Amino acid sequence: MAMTTAEADKILADDFAPWVLGLGLRAEALGEDRATLRLPWSDRLSREGGGLSGQALTAAADTATVIAMSAAPGAYGPMTTVQQSTSFQRVVTGADVLIEAVVTKLGRRLAFADVTMTDAESGRLAAHASTVHALLG
Repeated sequence: MAMTTAEADKILADDFAPWVLGLGLRAEALGEDRATLRLPWSDRLSREGGGLSGQALTAAADTATVIAMSAAPGAYGPMTTVQQSTSFQRVVTGADVLIEAVVTKLGRRLAFADVTMTDAESGRLAAHASTVHALLG
């Protein structure tokens, strides 16, 4: 049975550090190998010049990956980030960001994902990440 957005939001609330919760992420859509989260615009997350900070995007990408890797088997399990590489392509100012994590391989001990981060207003790609997580459960 597919994971619901309510279940994904519960994972966010129950299993992430308070500072990650401060990003305001919420689940928008889930599939059997993917999750889309919304990072709402906030002046608190912007850097000098008014653009959304790379740290916020990087944390959002990592968080979306955990939700996608939970949606794949249908439930959350403990995991940890092994590697993440993020490429920033354009600044986002004054707009939410949609973060879509797609699991490309779900092994017994390691899982891999590609993450796209797009400006929710323009639909333009803001950043891309590749991630590897160790599955601990």
